[in-house]
Amino acid sequence: MKRVLVTGGAGFIGSHLCDFLLEQGYRVVCVDNLITGSKDNIKHHLKNAHFEFIKHNISKPLRVNGPLDYVLHFASPASPIDYVEYPIPTLKVGALGTHNALGIAKAKGAKFLLASTSEVYGDPLVSPQKESYWGNVNPIGPRSCYDEAKRFAEAISMSYYRMHGIDVKIVRIFNTYGPRMRKKDGRVVPNFINQALAGKDITVYGKGRQTRSFCYVSDLVRGIHSLMLSKHNGPVNLGNPQEITILRFAREIIKATASRSRIKYLPLPPDDPRQRQPDITLAKKVLKWLPAVSLQQGLRQTIEFFTNA
Repeated sequence: MKRVLVTGGAGFIGSHLCDFLLEQGYRVVCVDNLITGSKDNIKHHLKNAHFEFIKHNISKPLRVNGPLDYVLHFASPASPIDYVEYPIPTLKVGALGTHNALGIAKAKGAKFLLASTSEVYGDPLVSPQKESYWGNVNPIGPRSCYDEAKRFAEAISMSYYRMHGIDVKIVRIFNTYGPRMRKKDGRVVPNFINQALAGKDITVYGKGRQTRSFCYVSDLVRGIHSLMLSKHNGPVNLGNPQEITILRFAREIIKATASRSRIKYLPLPPDDPRQRQPDITLAKKVLKWLPAVSLQQGLRQTIEFFTNA
């Protein structure tokens, strides 16, 4: 059995990734300091002989006993409210955490996969965004602790690839949603769903003309696994290329929840990207990957989760 280390494995995406890997017959070592993750996300695996949980901050050195075939680095706060509360830990896990995870991969002769983000493109001047686009990022803005941490993480990962020959893959994750998102996550999907379920005003920033594309978590995890097994080195966009305005998305949530919520407009926050749409040509070519879950299907399952949470 192949053995995989997943940092941030008790988080939203990380826990779904642990689920998938165990279902595929891997042994999984989950590392998380639970700063934004939750043990509830992995409690169904704690008695599984093929699953091991280590509570640890990967920004500090970690020794893992036994062989590893893959190191998947997913540890990081990932929502704007987290950046405000944990800006220094966000920077540390992107820099020191990535360095430590790469060190483990180097010591074990393991393949390395970095969870990066569409935020490396900043407020893009081109759309859709291709992997070759260098981005338009404010290095000192309120979001910079996350954006620049991920940009540094990509840089050090590719340096390890060039200098040490580590088999490095980078997934640039676009807006992903699904069950296990935190209720107070601060991102648009849980915000809108919780407001709609409570019958509160749905808060749209600016005029709601900014766009996003939403990928259901099962599609993303399937793509990550394909990238993990591929021979490709470097970044690959994974996300749903169907672009939608935030205003239209708010109306979709109201419809899906049968809510009487109204839309309330608030000032646009600083550095809020105006467009977010992945070009997934490379993923289609290299990974034979396409998202399969429609927005309506994904929202039904996500709304059901938040209704019962």
